[in-house]
Amino acid sequence: MDTNALPPVVDADTWQRELDELRTREKAATRELDAIAAQRRRLPMVRMPEYVLDGADGPVRLADLFEGKKQLIVYNHMWFSGEEWQCSGCTGYTAQFTRLEFLDNYDARFVIVTQGPIEEALAYKHRVGNTMAWYSTANSPFGTDVGAAPGEGFAVNVFLRDGDTVYRTWHTTGRGTEQLSHTFALIDLLPYGRQEEWQDSPDGWPQSPTYSRWSAAKDIAAAYGPDSA
Repeated sequence: MDTNALPPVVDADTWQRELDELRTREKAATRELDAIAAQRRRLPMVRMPEYVLDGADGPVRLADLFEGKKQLIVYNHMWFSGEEWQCSGCTGYTAQFTRLEFLDNYDARFVIVTQGPIEEALAYKHRVGNTMAWYSTANSPFGTDVGAAPGEGFAVNVFLRDGDTVYRTWHTTGRGTEQLSHTFALIDLLPYGRQEEWQDSPDGWPQSPTYSRWSAAKDIAAAYGPDSA
């Protein structure tokens, strides 16, 4: 990092004035996010077939992934057959979700579904110290049908259950998943931001190739896995 790359130094009044200008935009963005969430709550939904996935205790119906809850968030984790270390982005992204009990108050659950065979998926979950519930769609068309086919990317899907009938209510992928992450939100607060080449930063700010600062799956395992202590 170039330690000479610094924001200009100003007096406190000038700093407060510019912060207030930024706050106006931040508040407008918050109101827009509220409006987007309101539109999301008004989306129609699609009835899903009766999929059967694989869980730690054997086959499990999609409706049973809810474990009695009405709402379900699914993170479709990328999976590459035969690889010891899976997608570092997915591994790092899901590693941050260590406390999900608060969703109980909202009649909701958050789980991972991957294309990997369940035995391999559970072994990987343990290796990297992931605490979420994992399921496999290796023997089901579910992953393909919700935008996460074998060898393809990740996705987030949201479902609503009415009895044994499941409906798909929302889907996103790519940078659309960032709103579910606290990591990017914290990094974006920093003066240097994500330090990636695509970002609009002042001249002289440290910038690196995209993804180059992301933790590798092996590093995440070292930090959170069973051998981390």
